[in-house]
Amino acid sequence: MNWFTRLFEKNAAAEHGILIAKTTETQNTQAIRPLNIEVSRPFTKHRQNLTVAQLKKFAPLRDLDATTLSSLPQFSLRYRKNDVIFAIGQQSKSVFYLLAGELEMQPDSENSYQIRADSALAHLPLNSGSHCGATATATSDVLILEVPVEINRLWTDKNRESANCVELVDIQLPAPINGSRFFNSFAKAYRENKLRLPSLPDVALKLKEAMKKDIGIHEAAEIIQLDPPIVAKLIQVANSALYTSGVPIGNCHDAVARIGLNATRKLVLGISLKQLFSCTDPELMKGMQTLWKNSLYVSSLSFVLAQDCSDINPEDALLGGLIADIGAIPLLHFAEQFPDDGPSFAELQSALPYLRGPVGALMLHTLGFPEQLGNIPHQAENWLYDSGPVLTMTDIVILAKLHSYFGSGNAHDLPYINSIPAYSKLNQGKLNPDFSLMVLHKAQARVHAAMHLLS
Repeated sequence: MNWFTRLFEKNAAAEHGILIAKTTETQNTQAIRPLNIEVSRPFTKHRQNLTVAQLKKFAPLRDLDATTLSSLPQFSLRYRKNDVIFAIGQQSKSVFYLLAGELEMQPDSENSYQIRADSALAHLPLNSGSHCGATATATSDVLILEVPVEINRLWTDKNRESANCVELVDIQLPAPINGSRFFNSFAKAYRENKLRLPSLPDVALKLKEAMKKDIGIHEAAEIIQLDPPIVAKLIQVANSALYTSGVPIGNCHDAVARIGLNATRKLVLGISLKQLFSCTDPELMKGMQTLWKNSLYVSSLSFVLAQDCSDINPEDALLGGLIADIGAIPLLHFAEQFPDDGPSFAELQSALPYLRGPVGALMLHTLGFPEQLGNIPHQAENWLYDSGPVLTMTDIVILAKLHSYFGSGNAHDLPYINSIPAYSKLNQGKLNPDFSLMVLHKAQARVHAAMHLLS
């Protein structure tokens, strides 16, 4: 019996009887407010033996190797109609999947949604964070698959190892594009370190280097003044609602003083990034503009999320959102070399999920961005990524990315936000749909303002 099995069986040994949902607080994280909901005992519980192929239908199990899945402890739990499988705020040591029947998921007292065993949502976990983000009630007799919560940590560690490796490794192309001459040529160029990687403007590089020497506001302003467009944008930011003080300013020195040295450095990097989203080919340039606009939206949402519900520095989050899709830039530049038989922008977009992580991390490393940002291109759309008990900037960008898809054609493929680990760590117990409406509607003015300033 391996450590994985022993650990799970120790956790599973706790009585499955009547429970009252409870929560605990962690550093920098305010707990979800528990509800007094009685959780039902399953009327049967047996060891389950799904095959590796069957387990690979479920996320994130599908991304784990066969050896890990073969040793995965599994249990099947049967509940009757109207039984409560788990309650919002309940601390969880297991991850649950719906194998048969139908459930009602209730993230708060006013909202609910249904999950059927034959739907795409049933391939996602019903819970995945340290605390359950909704109350799950059986609306028919149901069969539940229970696996240890440690499976999330194994998957997260696997992703983190890939993200932290800046050595060039072979890109694994999925079947639909594996036979493409373009994408195989791109993977070869990446592997051999022959991709064309753009550099930041001189001002951003000089400011980044100078900040290592503990310079003051006057020295920073002198460097920034070498680039008038950046100066103009910085003054505009300093006079915006993001840094409002009622007294307008009109020079670079006062803008830096108001914003602060560290925030100025990050904003200059953010403003400079726009120059990287550029192509000479007209059609690809349209694609670059679309990518930049989407990056602005994600970065603006990241700023608002960090400002309103976390201890994450908003300027850090803004920069984190901007670089989530930076791996697309070398891909589009490479496409310029294939003017006759290159892929369409739609085909390039469809390949981005497989390429954004390794290529984005390489580009950030080449540009000299902080190491902690290199994780973001890898994890920005890994909805089930669990960074640990404390909210991180990667969590903020994941939440911003998820919000950016709301109302789009891709929304039907997304997990419910209350089921992802990042959401359960937000401050002030904002685990309900009203929070998302606040971000997308009440904060809309700030999102548009931030997009305007960096556009």
